[in-house]
Amino acid sequence: MKDSHGRTIDYLRISLTDRCNLRCVYCMPADGILQVPHDTILRYDEIVRFVQVAAQRGVQRVRLTGGEPLVRKGVAGLIERLSAIEGIDDISLTTNGVLLKKMAPELHRAGLRRVNISLDTLDPAQFTQITRLGHIESVLEGIDAALEVGFDPVKINAVAVRSLHQDYLAFAKLSLDRPLHIRFIEYMPVGNSSGTCGAGWGPEDVVSCDDIRRQIDEGAQAAGIGTLVAAEGNNRPVGGGPARYYHFPQALGTVGFISPLSRHFCGDCNRLRLTSTGGLRPCLFSDKEYDVRTPLRAGNDAALNAVIDAACGMKPSEHHEGDHARATQTNMNAIGG
Repeated sequence: MKDSHGRTIDYLRISLTDRCNLRCVYCMPADGILQVPHDTILRYDEIVRFVQVAAQRGVQRVRLTGGEPLVRKGVAGLIERLSAIEGIDDISLTTNGVLLKKMAPELHRAGLRRVNISLDTLDPAQFTQITRLGHIESVLEGIDAALEVGFDPVKINAVAVRSLHQDYLAFAKLSLDRPLHIRFIEYMPVGNSSGTCGAGWGPEDVVSCDDIRRQIDEGAQAAGIGTLVAAEGNNRPVGGGPARYYHFPQALGTVGFISPLSRHFCGDCNRLRLTSTGGLRPCLFSDKEYDVRTPLRAGNDAALNAVIDAACGMKPSEHHEGDHARATQTNMNAIGG
């Protein structure tokens, strides 16, 4: 499956819900979200059917996201069904980790093999400040559980925000003695116009990945750890995303950088995004989406394929500098990242 710019589209991100058990300041309003009518949310049967059609078109990788996907009941059963679809070679999940300690064994038995865990700070007080509801201990226990049941790779996603003054080296050092893959993501000012869900952050809070790497190398060299070197071959974790990976000498894990702003990776974009309400999005940096819920509920595969064709045809060649101030009016919890 190709888009109009010749890029192969083989990766589908699926938001199972826009609900979450946290209220992270860059993702959701403090008082949560408006409840959408239950019948507007895609049923699991509909998600399975969409993936079956997408797999016939060449989609090979599926990532389940939210909101927080683990708050939706029956997610392990969905994973088991998706794993059985011919052509789907890889199923992964992005989670805040709060429920992972409890659910990791069940998810692994269902066929999930790798997870990304969102964690933006290692400071307990700051974690509660960012998430408004959470306690970091539950996420750290979730990371331990993910490693214990055998998820591989286990990736930790940290959004870098200048105002938070995060300790990037402390994050990077998590990769030294455990097979954790730490990924720094440049903060993207997305969502409503009131400063990203009211966080008060803006374009000035974007920290480039080059700057993050420089700070890590300076601190690591001073600490006698050595500097980061490019990860190659078996040192690179499995995945179809745009991260650039490095590692410290003798480290069990890696340190990755995802640069949607400072280094566009649009030329290699291989994905579509399906929202929990049945909108198919060609690009994270756009509110343009296409209705797949209607043809799914009509049982019309021809119309469904036509929608997929339209979405692929409208994938932009790249996003532009002017988009950075506010990429989309839709908050991240409703997009699926």
